[in-house]
Amino acid sequence: MVFPQYPETFWSFKYALKFIFKKSTNPPLGLLTVAAMLPVEWEKKLVDMNVEKLKDKDLEWADLVFISATSIQRRSVNETIDRCKAKKVKIVAGGPLFTSCHNEYHNIDHLVLNEAEITLPQFLKDLHKGTPRHVYATSEWADLKKTPMPSWKLIKMNKYSSMSIQSSRGCPFQCDFCDIWQLYGNRPRVKSTHQIIAELENLYAQKWRGTVFFVDDNFIGNKELLKREILPAITEWMKEHKYPFIFLTQTSVNLADDEELITLMARAGFDTVFVGIETPDELSLAECGKRQNINRDLVASVQKIQRLGLQVQGGFIVGFDSDTITIFERQIRFIQSSGIVTAMVGLLNALHGTRLHQRLEKENRLLKNCTGNNTDCTINFIPKMQHQTLMNGYKKILKTIYSPDFFYARVKNFLKNYKPLRTKQSRLHLYEIRAFIMSIFVLGVREKERFHYWRLFLWSVCHRPRLTPLAVTFAIYGFHFRKVFERMV
Repeated sequence: MVFPQYPETFWSFKYALKFIFKKSTNPPLGLLTVAAMLPVEWEKKLVDMNVEKLKDKDLEWADLVFISATSIQRRSVNETIDRCKAKKVKIVAGGPLFTSCHNEYHNIDHLVLNEAEITLPQFLKDLHKGTPRHVYATSEWADLKKTPMPSWKLIKMNKYSSMSIQSSRGCPFQCDFCDIWQLYGNRPRVKSTHQIIAELENLYAQKWRGTVFFVDDNFIGNKELLKREILPAITEWMKEHKYPFIFLTQTSVNLADDEELITLMARAGFDTVFVGIETPDELSLAECGKRQNINRDLVASVQKIQRLGLQVQGGFIVGFDSDTITIFERQIRFIQSSGIVTAMVGLLNALHGTRLHQRLEKENRLLKNCTGNNTDCTINFIPKMQHQTLMNGYKKILKTIYSPDFFYARVKNFLKNYKPLRTKQSRLHLYEIRAFIMSIFVLGVREKERFHYWRLFLWSVCHRPRLTPLAVTFAIYGFHFRKVFERMV
C-alpha cells in the first residue's frame, strides 16, 4: 500500500510540524480502510511517503502495489508508477485522482475506481480466478454500514499529529468548482452510531490521545441524525473516557443557523470546523452555485459559530468571472473582521469532471490539468480578469493577511470573542510542551516577528490565560503560512 507524497502546501503544515516533531498531519485513511478489505492471509505493508521513503526493497518484496491519491499528489504518483514499472511489479490504483482521470493512466495494470466497498470485491474475485480486468467502475453508492474499520496497525501513529475518522460521505450542495458531490453523491450516507463509537474505541485502544479529524465532506449533511443519535453518543463516550480526543471537521456555513447543533458539537469535543466561505461577493457566490452562502451576513455567521465554542477555519477563492478589481481588498477586510485565523486563500481552478471544468471546456478557456493545489499561484484556465492583475491581487492578499501585523491582530481579535465550552480536556502532551519551548527560541528570539509573539503571549496570559496554549499554536501556524507563501509568492 503506497501513499504518494504531498508537495509543500498551506495544509501540509510542514514548518509547524517541526515544532511538535511530527512527520505528517493525517494518515492515509483510504488505504488503511482498503487494507482491511483485503484477504486476511495476505501479507500487507503500508508506506506513507509523507513520513518515510519508499525503498526499492519494498517494491521488490511486493506482488501488488496499491496506490491511492488525490490530484495534488500527481507528481509523486507518476514517479511511483515509473518505479513500479522498473521493478516489474503490478499496480492497483484507486481514489479520487484515478477515478476522475483514469483515461490518463493506461499504464496502470488495474484501476479500481469509485468506492472500494463496491469495486474492490469484484477485482479480488477476478484476481482469485486469474482473470483480473483493467478497469473496475460503478455508478452505485456504497453502504457505509458495511465499511470495515481501518487497519491502524499498518502505520506508526507517533509520526502523525492527528488521526482520522470518516462518519459520512457526500454533500447536499452542488458548488460547481467542487467534485465531492460528483464523487460521493448529494445524499450524505452515514455510518451507524455503533460503528462510529467502535472506531473511537479502537483508536483509544491503540493508545492514541489528541486530535481526531472527522474527514467527512460535510459533517452536518444529516443534522437530525447527528442531533438525535451520533453527537449524544460521542458526548457520553468522551465523558466516560475522560475526554481523550479533540475533534475537528468540515461543515457548510449553514451550521450557524442551528445553535443547538453547534452546542452539541462543542459538548462532544469538537473545537474546530473548516468552512468554505469562498468570497464575500454575492455575484460570485451565485456564479459558482454556493447557495448556502447567499443572502446571509457571513461575518456574523462566522462570529456566531466561534462565540458558541467552535473555531472557524476558512477557505477563500479569487478568480471568479464575476470578481472585480475590488475583490482583493474586500477579501482582506472580510478575513480580518471575521477573526478567521486560519484563512486559506486560493485561486479558482477547474478540477477535472466538475461543472466548472465542463463549462470552461465549452468556452475553450481551459489551459492544462489542474495541479490540485490552489495556493501555488497557478490557474488552469483563462480568467475574465486580466491574468497579471489577478496574480498581483492574489499575492497582495497573501502578503497582507499573513504579515505579522495583520496576522497577530487577527489572532487577538479571535481570542477576544472565542468562548470554548469548559469541558475537561486531556492533559498536555510532552511534544506540546517541547513545541512551546521551541516557539520561544524560534518565534520569540530568532524571527523578525518576535515582538508580535511576545505581545500576544503576554496579552493572552493577562486577559485569556486558558487560551494561551492556543495563542502559541496560532503563532506557530502563522510561521508556517508565511514560510509557504514566501516561497510561492
